Amino acid sequence: MKSWRSRLGISQEELAGRAGLHRTYVSDIERGARNVSLESIEKLARALKISVATLFSPGGKSSTAGSSEELVDILLVEDNADDVQLTLRALQEAKITNPIQVVRDGAEALHFLFCTGEYANRRADQRPQVILLDLGLPKISGLEVLRRIKADARTRSIPVVVLTGSRHDRDVLASKQLGTQAYIVKPVDFQNLSEVTPQLSLSWALLKHGNGPRESSESAALTR
Repeated sequence: MKSWRSRLGISQEELAGRAGLHRTYVSDIERGARNVSLESIEKLARALKISVATLFSPGGKSSTAGSSEELVDILLVEDNADDVQLTLRALQEAKITNPIQVVRDGAEALHFLFCTGEYANRRADQRPQVILLDLGLPKISGLEVLRRIKADARTRSIPVVVLTGSRHDRDVLASKQLGTQAYIVKPVDFQNLSEVTPQLSLSWALLKHGNGPRESSESAALTR
């Protein structure tokens, strides 16, 4: 951010004014002393007249709208249609435009991740880079799906955000022990999504300025 500010020849104070933020807040961000919300990130990008993806791209290079190389895939594993729609809406409000795949149960999630069953024709290098995983899944539980993800060298590094009905759910503790990166208490909304984003190592790669998510065919059907 400091690099882009320098290119424009503006001070922290002027950037803060353009973004509608306090100068101390901007200073803390540049020093890496503060986790920044998605909303503030978007304000800063607009103030710098660049996209969010460009702001956090390596070397500060400009991004090309629609380039698949900028965006990581997100896998949403959720059996409840209402929760799927709420989650997609939260991603849209956060201006996350990554390709989103939706699967409905634990068995389908594993087939998708390991390119077996109905997904046998998927390429192994097309695995998602972030997984939003409901714990209460049919066929195979969310905890078992998480256990298999973290037990396999091909998938253990993928950040997993657990979706749960309660922060006091005993399964939340079990998911942490299995290696989940974060959890969200449903329903997913802009606020709780913003709170967990800084915990993801790929958080900045997830974001791209745009009008809404490019969804998979299934998720698009759900939002009509």
